[in-house]
Amino acid sequence: MSSTRSRRARALAAGALSAAMLSTGTAGAAAATGTPTPTGTPTATGMPTPKAAITRTSMPSMKPSRTPTAMGSITVAANRKAVKVGNTVVFTGRVKGIKAGSTLVLQHLHNGKWTTLRTTAVVNKNGTYTIKRTFTKKGSEQVRVATKSGTFQSSPVTVQVS
Repeated sequence: MSSTRSRRARALAAGALSAAMLSTGTAGAAAATGTPTPTGTPTATGMPTPKAAITRTSMPSMKPSRTPTAMGSITVAANRKAVKVGNTVVFTGRVKGIKAGSTLVLQHLHNGKWTTLRTTAVVNKNGTYTIKRTFTKKGSEQVRVATKSGTFQSSPVTVQVS
């Protein structure tokens, strides 16, 4: 019994909100055009009965968005956070929204800019990849994985080379 009441209450609330939004829209249309739009009369349920159909000119035009709804992403993890010069670090990760067979590149932060290294990988059918890199200089290397086009990048990972 209580579930029927709560459904009825929700339906009445939704109807009241719809009526309020419609009356606001007609008031705005009247203010914009200077001529009032006919409104409905309330019925026993509290919902107005429409006297005039809503015309296309009173509704704002809705155009479909051209922005992509699904965004791509790349994750990356290093098998080691600290290595000696000449040792290899294996970077693995997963991609979403990027096609299998796409080329990924390894980039490092050099003088405040991301520079693409000659290390690449291809996205597998299951959305994973593996990149191996041997570091030849001592220091802290901040690296990330990006699509070849540069559209998507992972968060950076730091590797300490000693």
